[in-house]
Amino acid sequence: MSVATAHSASAVPPADETPATGGVPAQDEGIWVEPGAADAGAAGAGPTETSAGQVPAQVAAQAPADDPAAPAVDGHTTATPVAAVTTEDAEGPGGAEGAEGVADAVDEQVARDAHDFGVYARTGGWAFALKVARSVRPGGELPGETVKVSAKRFAELAGCSAERVMRYYKAWDRAADDGMVPHFEALAPGAEVELPDSDVWLSYYSSRSSATSDRGTAITAAAEAEGIRPTKALEVAENPTALRAAILADPSTAQAARTALLDRLKEDPSLQTELARDIARTEELKKAVASETQAATRIGYVRQIVENGQVKTPAGQVIDAPAELRAEAERHLSLIDELDDDEDTGEWATEAYDTVKELVVQTVESNPELRVQERRTKFYSSLQKATKVFEELTLDDAVDLDAIYEDDMLQRLEELQEALTSCIAALRKASPGD
Repeated sequence: MSVATAHSASAVPPADETPATGGVPAQDEGIWVEPGAADAGAAGAGPTETSAGQVPAQVAAQAPADDPAAPAVDGHTTATPVAAVTTEDAEGPGGAEGAEGVADAVDEQVARDAHDFGVYARTGGWAFALKVARSVRPGGELPGETVKVSAKRFAELAGCSAERVMRYYKAWDRAADDGMVPHFEALAPGAEVELPDSDVWLSYYSSRSSATSDRGTAITAAAEAEGIRPTKALEVAENPTALRAAILADPSTAQAARTALLDRLKEDPSLQTELARDIARTEELKKAVASETQAATRIGYVRQIVENGQVKTPAGQVIDAPAELRAEAERHLSLIDELDDDEDTGEWATEAYDTVKELVVQTVESNPELRVQERRTKFYSSLQKATKVFEELTLDDAVDLDAIYEDDMLQRLEELQEALTSCIAALRKASPGD
C-alpha cells in the first residue's frame, strides 16, 4: 500500500538547485516539504501531516473530547464522529469510494433528532404529555412536597403559555382515568412509561381552549356522536365565515348544512320561528314553499288511497276505493317513492293526482247511488257555505245607511232573494209530503 504524498515527483527540484523559497529539504527520501510544514511538524501534527493509513479526516475524528473546537450537543462537548477513510478510499480522481464512506457517518445531533422524530411518530403527543405529567405538580400537592413545578412555572421554562401546558395536562388526566396511562402521583421527573399509540392521542387532546366551555363541550359531544374528531368541529364553530364560504361555494357542504338545520329544527322552537319568518319575508322562498306544499298535499291524497283503501270525492264524501283505483294509485306512488331526494316531485305529484281524481269521478258517475249522494252532498255543502256567509252579512256596524249605500248592493240582494225563492219553490215540489 502506498502513502499519498503532498507533491508529485515533478515537484521535486534537481539536486543542484536551491529552493527559491528558502525551505529545507526533508531528510526522508529527499522529498521536498512545503514552507511552513516543517515548523508545523515541530509543534505537532498539522493539517498536511499524516501517518501511514490515515487522511486528514481521520485526524479530525481523533480530536480530544475537551477540544474547544469540537461541537457541543445539549451542553456536552463531543467530538464530531467522522468515518475513518483509508488511503485507498482517498485514491481516484473523484474519491467516490471515500465519499461513500463519509456519507455513512451520522452527526450525533442528527441522530438525536431522528430518534425524537421516531418517538413522536409512534406516540404522537403522548411523548410531550409525559414530560408535562411527570414534571407538573398535581393540584393536590403543595410546593416543597415535590420537585415538580406548577403549570405556570413549567410554561415559563418551556417558553409557551400555561394554557397550552394545561391542555396536555388535562389530556393525560383523561387518559389516566381511562387506564391508558399512569396517574400523575405515580410519575416522577424523568420517569419513562410505555405510551399509547399516536392514533389514540386526539381522542383525549384538544388544541383549542373553546373545548372547555359549555358550548365547546356540546360541540365535542356532538362530534363524538357523529364519529368525527372534536377538533374539526370546534375549528368550524370558531370560524363561521369559513363555514359560510364553504356553503356558498360547495353544493355538498350546503346539503350537509341543510340536513343539520332540519335535524336541529325538531328540537329548537326558536329556530323554527326564525326560519319561518325568513321564508315568509323572501318572495322566492314563499313561492317554492307553496309549490312544495301543493305537491305534498297531492301525494298525500294518493298515499291515503293506497294505505287506507278510501278516497274523498270532489263533494267531500268518503267512499271505499275500487280495486282498479287502488292499483293505479299504488303504481303512481311507487314511481314517486323511487325518485331521488334532489329530484323535483311536482310534475309526478300532479300527474298522479289528476289520474286518480279522474278515476274517482268515473267511479261516482258509474254508480247511480253514489252519483245521487254526491250531488246531495255538494248541494248541502254549498247551502251551508251560503248560509254562513249570509249570517255574517249585517248592517249592525253601519251607523248611517246613507254613508254605505250603493245601488249595486240593493240589486244583488234582490237577485239573491229571487234565487232563494226559486230554490225554495223547487225543493217544496220535490218534498215527499207534497
